[in-house]
Amino acid sequence: MDTRVGVRQRAEVQQAYERLEAAAAGPQQQTQYARGAMAGYVWAMGRTGATAPVTGERCAEQPSDKVIESEREAAEAQLANQVLRTTPRDYLQGVHEALAWICGVRDNEA
Repeated sequence: MDTRVGVRQRAEVQQAYERLEAAAAGPQQQTQYARGAMAGYVWAMGRTGATAPVTGERCAEQPSDKVIESEREAAEAQLANQVLRTTPRDYLQGVHEALAWICGVRDNEA
């Protein structure tokens, strides 16, 4: 199994996911943003059964850096264009920020 997810170490992405999951524990604390970010982390790590959080594409294994970047761009496109938006804005923002961090586009995790 690859030790990297995008530009990040797999363990670093796992820790980011676990911190967010702990902060959003329970349905009352889970926001659409947190759900989107967690979906992005899970999918990018190649968890079994996870589908791409925006496009719904399935990967049999951990997606490549190029595929992760494409999913980040899909989230960005929906954020920029209300007509294209098929999911809640906050969810898309969470996905985008998690994947941007994984790709090294931003420094702070979601």
